[in-house]
Amino acid sequence: MKKGLWIAMGVVLVIVLFVSQLVGYRNELVRLEEQVNTAWAQVQNQYQRRYDLIPNLVETVKGFATQEREVLTQVTEARARAGGVMNVSSDILNDPQKFAQFQQVQDQLGSALQRLLVVVERYPELKSNQNFLTLQAQLEGTENRIAVERRRFNEAVQAYNSYLRRFPQNLAASLFGFKPKAYFQAGAEAQQAPKVKF
Repeated sequence: MKKGLWIAMGVVLVIVLFVSQLVGYRNELVRLEEQVNTAWAQVQNQYQRRYDLIPNLVETVKGFATQEREVLTQVTEARARAGGVMNVSSDILNDPQKFAQFQQVQDQLGSALQRLLVVVERYPELKSNQNFLTLQAQLEGTENRIAVERRRFNEAVQAYNSYLRRFPQNLAASLFGFKPKAYFQAGAEAQQAPKVKF
């Protein structure tokens, strides 16, 4: 009888240890996933800041660059497309196709803004306009913030994905339905060096 009791207590102890370890893995996955979500929210925050600055920048340039309507139209259209995907839920992190679409729209907006800044180089009086200089500095600062937040997001994704793939955490991850997250990647146009003309 005593031997059976000891065996039962041993089995219960093993089950309790296993369950507590499993719960610990799940809690760590939740913590890491929340870091990814927080980093994602910061990326969106910076995209929203850029999105909000664009109308002011376009209006300032319009007065000087009336014959450059095509570039201004491209920036406005890119902003409108970005606005359609600006307020997305964090579910996008679990759908690589939607994530790639979001990233592509943001890359198009960034590319349109770069073309706008090239147009500005043709107008020396615009470059000296204080309103424009202030907006340009804010936009450049925002682009830097976006780069920093993308890096932080990728670091959070890397920590999450690494933990998710390790044994025995991968067993807990598959049991509880945790999936790998996608990284931000450079767009195809970023693979080529920009051409600078003076």
